Amino acid sequence: MSVTTLEKLYSELDFAVLSICKNDLITCLTEPPSWFKHFYPSLNKGGHLNQEELPGFLQHFMYDAEDHWQRKQSGQLKSGLWVEEAPDDTEWLMEATAVLVEDDRLLLLNLTDKDHGTHQKKQQLMRENLLTKEKLELEVHRRTQQIREREEEIAIRLISAAVQRDEETGAHIRRIGLYSAEMAKELGWPLPLVDDIKLAAPMHDIGKIGIPDKILQKPGRLTEDEFAIMKDHSRIGGEMLAGSGISLLNTASIIANYHHEKWDGSGYPDGLKGKEIPEAARIVAIVDVYDALVHERVYKKAFSETKTLAIMNEMAQNHLDPNLFAVFLSIIDRIREIKDQNQDEEI
Repeated sequence: MSVTTLEKLYSELDFAVLSICKNDLITCLTEPPSWFKHFYPSLNKGGHLNQEELPGFLQHFMYDAEDHWQRKQSGQLKSGLWVEEAPDDTEWLMEATAVLVEDDRLLLLNLTDKDHGTHQKKQQLMRENLLTKEKLELEVHRRTQQIREREEEIAIRLISAAVQRDEETGAHIRRIGLYSAEMAKELGWPLPLVDDIKLAAPMHDIGKIGIPDKILQKPGRLTEDEFAIMKDHSRIGGEMLAGSGISLLNTASIIANYHHEKWDGSGYPDGLKGKEIPEAARIVAIVDVYDALVHERVYKKAFSETKTLAIMNEMAQNHLDPNLFAVFLSIIDRIREIKDQNQDEEI
C-alpha cells in the first residue's frame, strides 16, 4: 500500500497520525484533521511538536505508550476516551492509540465525538427520559396495586356477606378460588386474569343472598317449586355483579350467572351448551363439584378422591367440559395440595 493511499485512508478516518522521534520531537505524518487544528492552528503535515505541547491527558498516556514501544509489543495500546478542551473553549471526546510499525513509534489520534457538548446533552437527555419512564412505570404500578387492593377488599366483603347466609365454609370458598387460579394458569391465561378468577370464583354463589332463609337453610330435600327459586341464585348473582367497569367483578358476574350451565345444554339459567358457556364458568363448575364431593356436608359424607374422580369422569360426558376436566386431572397433585392446606374451618 502506497504512502499516498495510507494518507487518504487516515484522512477518511479523520485520524491525526503522529510519529515520535528519538529526540522527543513529534512529527505530524498526515494533513491534520480540521478538529486537530483547534489545538494546533499552525501545524501542517510534516510539522513538529514537542511532547510538552501535547494535552495533559495525552502526556500521561505517553508513559504507557513508551513502555509499549520499548517492549516492542505487537498490537495496539489504547488510551481510552477522554475529554479535551481546546483554546477556543470547545470540548472534544478523543482517543489515542499507540502502535509500533517497523520500529517507528506512531501515535494515532481520533475524535470519537466531534461535539462533546452535544454528546453529553444527548446522554443526559437519555438518562432523564429513562428516569422519567421508570418513575412513571413505578407510579402506574403503585396506582394499579392500590386499585387491585380496593378490588380485593370489595370481593372479600361480598364473599363474607354470602358466607354469613350460606352453609358453605370459608375454607371451601377459599379453595374454589385457588383451584380455579391453578386451572387458569395451566390454560395459559394472562396473570391479571388469573388473579381475577382467584377472587371472582369464590363469588359464584353470591346470588344466594337473594334466596329466602326457609329455602336456603332448609335441611331436607327441596320441593320442585323451592328448587326453582333456589336456581334463581345464579341470575341474582350475575345481575348483582354485572355492569361494572372492574374486570374482577365482570368475571365474577359471568361465573355467578353461568356456573350451573352444563356441557350438554341441560343446565340453567339459559341452557347454554358446550363452548357457549364462558370458560371461567366451566372451570368453576369442575372445581366446585370436586370440592363438594371430597368434603363432608350436612347432607353427605366425604367421598374418597378415587370415587370423586370416577363420578366426575362420568359427569364429563354431559355436565362438565371433558377437555377442561382432562386439564384438571393433569394438575390433580396441585389441586390435592391446595385441598390439604386449606381444611374446613369457619372464618
